[in-house]
Amino acid sequence: MGRLARVAGAVDHPTEERRMHASATPLLGGLAIFIAWLVPVLLLVHISRPVWGIVAGAAIVVAVGLFDDLFELEPIIKFTGQLLAIGVAISFGVRITRVAVPFFDEFIQFPDVAAALVTVLWLAAIINMVNFIDGLDGLAAGVCGIAAVTFSVISISTGFPALGIIAAVLAGATFAFLRFNFHPATIFMGDAGSMLLGFVLGAISVQSVMKGTAAVALLLPLLVLGVPFIDLFLIVWRRWRRGVPFYSAGADHVHHDLVLVHGFSQRKSVLLLYIWCLLLNGLAIAMQQDSTWATIVLGATAAVATAYMARLLSRYRAGQAVELGGAAAKNGRGG
Repeated sequence: MGRLARVAGAVDHPTEERRMHASATPLLGGLAIFIAWLVPVLLLVHISRPVWGIVAGAAIVVAVGLFDDLFELEPIIKFTGQLLAIGVAISFGVRITRVAVPFFDEFIQFPDVAAALVTVLWLAAIINMVNFIDGLDGLAAGVCGIAAVTFSVISISTGFPALGIIAAVLAGATFAFLRFNFHPATIFMGDAGSMLLGFVLGAISVQSVMKGTAAVALLLPLLVLGVPFIDLFLIVWRRWRRGVPFYSAGADHVHHDLVLVHGFSQRKSVLLLYIWCLLLNGLAIAMQQDSTWATIVLGATAAVATAYMARLLSRYRAGQAVELGGAAAKNGRGG
C-alpha cells in the first residue's frame, strides 16, 4: 500500500507546523486495514442485516477517505459522505433505540425519528473524534486497537458474538498495521483509516454495548473511547473560547500539548496516552463484569491518571495555539 500510495500521489508532505512527522510519508494504510478487516468478517461472521449495514457503511467511509487522501475533498463533501454511510447503517437497523440511565434500572426509549437522529449524532461524533486524534505516529491505531479489544470482550459477554468477532478482527488488523505505523511510521492510515476505525467502533458500540441490559451501558463506550472524547471536548471548548470554528485545524489537541508544550517525544506521548486508555478500558470491563474490587482498584488508578493528564493539559498555551485554517478532517494526517 505504501508503494501504491507513492505511485498514486497519496503522500503526506509535512508542510504545516501542526504536522508531527519530518519526511514525506505514504497514506493508504487505511485501505490495508479495511481489506484485512473485511475478508475475515465476511468469512467468519453470520451476515445479518445490521452486519451488512456496518460493512456497507464502512466501505462508503473508506471510499470517501480514499478520495480525500488523493484529492483533498472539501469538508462539507467529506461530511456528506459520512452522513451517507451512517444513513445506510441506520437503514439496515444499526440505531440507538434506548439509553440506560446510569446506576438506575431504567431505560429511556426513543421513537424512530429520535433514534435515527441520536444515532447520526453519535456516529458522526465518533468518526470525527478518531480523525481528530490521528495526529501522532501510532496514536489512533493503538487507541482504537485497545478500544476494539474491549468492545469485543463486552460484546461477547453480553450476548452479541457477531459484533464481538467484528471488533476482534478490527483489533487484529489495527495492531498489525501498528507494526508499520508506530514511530517512526513508514505509512499513515490517512482519513480512510481513521474514518473506518471511528465508524466501525461507533457502530459496534451502538449495536452491542449500548443494547446491553447493564445500568452502566451508556458509560461503557464513554470510558472505552474516553481519550478521543476528551480530546474532542477540549478542542471544542478551547476554540469556542478563542472564537474560532471548532472544525478548523490547529495544533491544540491533547497530543500536540504533550509534544509542543511539555516537550515529550512522540513515543513517550503516545505511550502515555496508551496507558491512560488502557486504564479507562480496564475500568469499563470491570464495570461491565460487575467486579467490585476490580472496579475500585481500576477506578482509583484511572482517576489518578486522569488527574495527572488534567494537570498536564491545564498548561495549555493560552492564546498561542497555531491556527492553520482548513478542515478538521485534515487533522488526521499526522499518523
